Amino acid sequence: MRDRAVDGAFAAGWAAVRALPQPIASAAFAAVGELAARRDARGVRRLRANLARVVPPGTDLDALVRLAMRSYARYWMETFRLSRITPETVRARTEVIGGDVLDKALTSGRGVILALPHCGNWESAGVWLLDHGYPLSTVAERLKPESLYERFVAYRESLGMEVLPLTGGERSPSDVLKDRLREGDRVVCLLADRDLTKRGIDVEFFGDTARMPAGPALLAASTGAALLPVGTWFTPGGWGIRIHPEVPIAESGRLRDKVAAATQELADAFAADIALRPHDWHMLQRLWLSDLPGIEPATDEPSGAG
Repeated sequence: MRDRAVDGAFAAGWAAVRALPQPIASAAFAAVGELAARRDARGVRRLRANLARVVPPGTDLDALVRLAMRSYARYWMETFRLSRITPETVRARTEVIGGDVLDKALTSGRGVILALPHCGNWESAGVWLLDHGYPLSTVAERLKPESLYERFVAYRESLGMEVLPLTGGERSPSDVLKDRLREGDRVVCLLADRDLTKRGIDVEFFGDTARMPAGPALLAASTGAALLPVGTWFTPGGWGIRIHPEVPIAESGRLRDKVAAATQELADAFAADIALRPHDWHMLQRLWLSDLPGIEPATDEPSGAG
């Protein structure tokens, strides 16, 4: 009963936000972000602690958290309304740096893996990719209730994405993604700054050890696909995308060592982008091992899609 009520409330809210004129929706969600920052609930306190690690000492954290929560609220507002935003609008309002890097990788016929942190609006980045004719596959974490998860999947599929469940599917998502990458013209997009599998890679991230998913680098090592870090952010009237140069995968050595080295390069690229625009990083969960009681450094062979 509770799950049905949650899904029903979510569906009603989604429909209401889509019906609002853009200026009213933007103002309303900005106000929600400000209110959330003032209420300082657990997720906001975690965001504050995370941001304190990535900005210089003396930064006004109160002001930064308010900006970050407004950014996070904007992400949700745009997610609810993205089906009303035309591909032409996304194309016109998206600033892209490194588009030639993506084009070159795709023409190699190896397939491409785009690894992104939780920054800006990665959904609009997916729309930009699809609008440019790039077939897109991604993985989604299951939400509760199940009907809510199905609603999100249906929404993303309506935009043209192939969405694979992180758990509970007929096949492992990593196996399906390997098949897609071997087709040669497929783009796989994976959020890659938070490990969900408990089998991630320990990396140095803003001066301390964090754990990030092995999946992107492992897929690249297994298939020969190009691995490209990507940064996303908000601009006043649209979105920004930065496609970094390809992360090399060593040709020899232990698999885990190759994956660990590539994952560290992803972390370094993410850190560079986050440091430029920390207010657009939506990390309201624990990330660093020192913030995760009882978590030991990773030692097992990497597995999973991340």
